[in-house]
Amino acid sequence: MATLLRLLLVEDSADDAELLLRELRRAGYEPAAERVQTAAELQAALARGPWDLVISDHNLPGFSAPEALALLQASGVDAPFIIVSGAIGEETAVQAMRAGARDYIMKDNLAARPRDRARAARGRGAASAQAHRGAVSPGAAHGGDRAPRGGGIAHDFNNLLTVIRSRTQFLRDGLAPDDPRRGEADMVLEAALRAATLIRQLLVFSRGQVVRPTVLDLHTVVRDMETMLQRMVGERIALRAALAPAPGPVHADQGQIEQIIMNLVVNARDAMPAGGDLTIETANVELDDAWCRSRVDCRPGPHVMLSVSDTGVGMDAETQTHLFEPFFTTKAPDQGTGLGLAVVCGAVKQNGAFIEVSSEPGRGTSFQIFFPRTESPLPGGAAVRPFQGSLQGSETVLLVEDQEGVRFVARDILQRRGYPVIEATDGSEALVILERRADEIALVITDIVMPNMGGPELVRRGLARNPRLRVLYMSGYSDETIDYTGLGAAFVEKPFSPEVFARTVREALNAPSPGS
Repeated sequence: MATLLRLLLVEDSADDAELLLRELRRAGYEPAAERVQTAAELQAALARGPWDLVISDHNLPGFSAPEALALLQASGVDAPFIIVSGAIGEETAVQAMRAGARDYIMKDNLAARPRDRARAARGRGAASAQAHRGAVSPGAAHGGDRAPRGGGIAHDFNNLLTVIRSRTQFLRDGLAPDDPRRGEADMVLEAALRAATLIRQLLVFSRGQVVRPTVLDLHTVVRDMETMLQRMVGERIALRAALAPAPGPVHADQGQIEQIIMNLVVNARDAMPAGGDLTIETANVELDDAWCRSRVDCRPGPHVMLSVSDTGVGMDAETQTHLFEPFFTTKAPDQGTGLGLAVVCGAVKQNGAFIEVSSEPGRGTSFQIFFPRTESPLPGGAAVRPFQGSLQGSETVLLVEDQEGVRFVARDILQRRGYPVIEATDGSEALVILERRADEIALVITDIVMPNMGGPELVRRGLARNPRLRVLYMSGYSDETIDYTGLGAAFVEKPFSPEVFARTVREALNAPSPGS
């Protein structure tokens, strides 16, 4: 039975409205829709409610999505607001979510995932703002009571960035070491990395990123990032790592820990435009009852401290009260979105830690994060080290991906490493291939969200036929509706670099098969 969806469309194009309605019906919804084109029509329709969802074109003759959003908020109607547009830039997207929009969709991608967008929009409750020493929870919408969601657009951006990063890396690797074009390629790769970081920041801010905690050694995490961090801060800043020789293990998401470190290092770098000293420190600490009584979220016991300190301009007390608020920034408009420290705050809380800040004007700033120590041992009794073996292979791989550009990139990475590749565009096609050629396929690499049949359903049916089948999931759809940890297979997150993808494939092939 189709699910009723009470939909209010702010759209001047009847064709675009019909396209959206048709895709919603194909996805299992029965939209009871009303289309409006002016502010007066929208106000009247809101009064006639209730509505499950409001979708607005970004620009209409004499009317715009921001104005429509303002009318929705003023009306008191509690319905998610999604913007559709033929062309919308990053800055405009940030401003829209800052104002309280839930998501935005490109018009040329209306057919991509209407079911996911509508389901997610209807199923999410209101998020209330949380304040802690001037901090606002990254899950709370700035100026509203609903959190903006980034999971839908993240999938699209991450697919594009996968193609950009990999193709640029291929071009760069084909140039001679002294070719000046290598510098141009490096600039593209750096921009793609920054774009991927921004997407992760928006996901943490909107709580659209799934936390995948493991037992970690912070010493190793920092050491593995040191070379990259030195490149980020430049030659004028002296980066020093003062790391405990044997910090206790912590239970946290490594990707989010790396993001916390990167954001704090970037913040420190920007606070020292003329250069200075930046210190990253880890230490084992024991927090007692007296110290914790004056602090929110602090629990006595053994912790591992991670601190990032700089000798920069520092902050006054008033600035510190707003430090973790989403979109608060003291930088120029073209130098940041104001999400970095809000993301840090959100990631810290999501990993069960808490953060302290000390700063004075002209005396630098120190951020200290306290992670509860865990009794669980590190994997294998030691920190997990980067894969050291050969990334070449000869095993046959079934590659399942509906986005053509991403599929071609993944195929090229695999073939350059020696793997024979069989391609499929969705789970249904892949299942037919598995039934015919199961004996020769060593690994299935599959996207998670695809039309007709997604990755988890493909794997469930494939394992029923061949319990020893090795599987590697890949996805850029980092929404909480997908539980990666429960999928029972290896996972690589888009956008990936050729090196990361090749290493993950090799590790998946080297791992014991499920049925062994």
